[in-house]
Amino acid sequence: MMAGYSDRPGIFALSNPTTKAECSAQQSYEWSGGRAIFASGSPFDPVEYDGAVFHPGQGNNSYIFPGVGLGMIACQANTIPDSVFLQSARALASSVNEADLKRGSIYPPLDQIRQVSLKIAIAVAAYAWDHGLTGQPRPDDIENFIKSAMYDPNY
Repeated sequence: MMAGYSDRPGIFALSNPTTKAECSAQQSYEWSGGRAIFASGSPFDPVEYDGAVFHPGQGNNSYIFPGVGLGMIACQANTIPDSVFLQSARALASSVNEADLKRGSIYPPLDQIRQVSLKIAIAVAAYAWDHGLTGQPRPDDIENFIKSAMYDPNY
């Protein structure tokens, strides 16, 4: 029904686990003629439909929370208002490119999570400094400041 009202219907089957999702990625692409933008709360494998391969995104906290936590801890924010999450959503959205959308995903690939988390952390820390949410002095180079606070799992 959604495909009848929209050229690119957004289908967000966010229930967990995958077996409880409102619909599968395969169903969303079939029902929309391959036009759906699909995200789920659990992982779905890529779907081949009508000669194209779609890569469903996972719409959960794995993209937002690491960057928010990193940015707020690094700048020592004294509070985290809802507006911080709006800033993080904007930073995440700006990380999505046309190629991501063409492959059926509204999220950047998960292998870019560190870069996305850094981008979100920079955005939310800058917001915190701009709005007096921290008593800490603002560094001249927020990006390098945040990078220095990031955990590096490589030894």
